[in-house]
Formats: sequence, structure tokens, C-alpha cells
Amino acid sequence: MAHIWDQLALQIKDWGRELGFDQIGIADIDLGHTKEPYLEWIKLGFHGEMHYMVKHGSRRYKPEELVPHTIRVITARLNYMPHAKDASIILQDNQKAFISRYALGRDYHKVIRSKLKKLSDKIEKEVHQTLDQKVEFRVFTDSAPVMEVELAAKSGIGWRGKHTLLINKEQGSWFFLGEIYINLPLPIDKKVENHCGTCTSCMDVCPTQAIIGPYQLDARKCISYLTIEHASSIPEVYRKQIGNRVYGCDDCQLYCPWNKFGQTTKEDDFKVRHGLDDIELITCFSWSEQEFEERMQDSAILRIGYQRWLRNIAIGLGNAKTSDAIVSILKKRLVDASPLLEEHITWALEQHKIHMH
Repeated sequence: MAHIWDQLALQIKDWGRELGFDQIGIADIDLGHTKEPYLEWIKLGFHGEMHYMVKHGSRRYKPEELVPHTIRVITARLNYMPHAKDASIILQDNQKAFISRYALGRDYHKVIRSKLKKLSDKIEKEVHQTLDQKVEFRVFTDSAPVMEVELAAKSGIGWRGKHTLLINKEQGSWFFLGEIYINLPLPIDKKVENHCGTCTSCMDVCPTQAIIGPYQLDARKCISYLTIEHASSIPEVYRKQIGNRVYGCDDCQLYCPWNKFGQTTKEDDFKVRHGLDDIELITCFSWSEQEFEERMQDSAILRIGYQRWLRNIAIGLGNAKTSDAIVSILKKRLVDASPLLEEHITWALEQHKIHMH
């Protein structure tokens, strides 16, 4: 019987490639080793406002609690780096809005979930035909209490870098992960060795020093967390360091030596949309709510909503070189701003020595 599962595992990897995935790996569901570090991380409050992380309890490190009968996890990797304007050029131009590379194209949740569903359907059909066995599965991508990086590391796709993201020796870290929780006794892949060595590039370059130790991230300081997950006021202490990063931050990846092997994506859905790789802060700030929603349709950015988008850009404008145009657009927005936005615009104007009373 074992050879049937071996054969199926090879087929799954072939089908994955046909569907456009860059790699498929298979892991068991033993995540016992993650329980203590995870609970400690929560206890220290490093999860910030991400209260769902506490609410999910043990389902995060016990996959069979999340999806009963799960005995294997199929992990898929999909590169997302598009052909885009050089990130370092945008980061150095304080009139531009820097948007994390992963969010320049179509929302990855939709793209990956659709591919994983197709892969699962193929597996189900094959198993039903050859073994007449019921397949139970559920697909995820960054959408539930799933230890994505840990499972991907177990399935041989890469190792956890000191910045806590997964790194692949051949292709760096510019990729998304997705999972299929499944009830089939597939052969599991071998873990790969960690190749971070003594390198601390990601830790050294983090603008807010959010990577407080190797493999330890305090999300409350992380610019990606602050601009995306954090719903309330962004603490003043981090606003200068945020610079012009209006959605996410890629610094830890931009400086990781393994990313010299990073591959551009073959996935059309991840191509840059609406010129988001090279856009002026003033332009983004001038959009009406309707324009924001139209332009961000099918983009991961849509989920932060219009108010947070403006909040983030206000910080960028506060950090930009003073100009009449910037001061004027900030004042204009102040007129009917929500309390959250008003606070950030007022801060931005103060950076340009304009005090509103």
C-alpha cells in the first residue's frame, strides 16, 4: 500500500507545478515543539492588537483540532516578486509611497486558495478512483490559526530565518505559502538545514528594531504590523522610522543575502497594478473613498480600509520634504477628518512646523 501513497505524493507535486506553484512539500502534524515558544510570545504581549491569536488557543499548534482527521499537511510555495520599480529607489524618495512588494498585484488569498482548491479536487478524484477512499481536506492561506512557516519548514520548503519568515536556499523569501490539511497517510518530506549562520542583516536593518533577537519578533514595533494589522493610533515613537512605508515593510527581506537568489513570479495575477510600485504620496492621499475602493478592488490593501490607508499616508507626508503642496493637501484633509486621521494629520503638519490651533 505504501507505494500507492508514494506515487500519489509524486503526482501531487507534479500537479502543483502544473497549477503554477513553485514547490510542494508534505509534513506530519506534530507541532508540539512550538507550543511553549508560542505561549511565551503571547504572554509577552508581542502579538499587539492581534487578539485572534489568543482566541484560537491550541488549534494553532494542534492541526487535528482545527480540522478533525487531519494527519498530513501539504504545503505550497508561490513566488510573488513582480517586475517592479526598484524598492530602494522608492524608499529613498520621500515624495513616493512605498508599498510592500507582495501587495502590488492581486490579493494573494484569492489566487492561492483557488489553486489549492484545484489541487485538492485532483487529489480527491484520484483517491476516489484508485482507492475508493473518502478524502477530507481543507485549504488555507494566511487565513486561520495555521503555523504556516513551521509547517513549511517541516515539509522541506525552507528554514525559518531570523526575521521569522521562511527562506528557501534556491529562491530566497519572496513567496507566499498555502496549506492543505488532509486525512491521507502521504510520505513526509525531510526538513532542510538552517543556513542563516551568523548573519544578522535582517535584525540590523529593521527600522524599528522589531526583531528583538534571532527568530523573535515583537509585532508591536513591526512596520508591517503597524500599517496593516494595527487599527488604532500608530505610536508616535515609530512614526519617523516608518518613513514613506504606507503598507507593510520589506526591509528585512531586501537586505537578506539569500534574496539575491529571489525569482520574479510567473503568476500574471501578481503583476503590478495601478502603478503602485511608483506612486506619489500626494496622489494616494487625494483619492476619495470610492476611488480607493475602485483601485484596490481585488487587492490585499483593501482590507485595511480607507481610514487606515489615509492614516498611513499622513505619516508618510509628515516625513516628506516640506512643500506647499504637501501642507495644502494635509490642511484640506483636516476639515472633515475622523478623530484617528485628525491626530495623524496634525502630527504630520507639526513636522512641517505648522501648528493647528
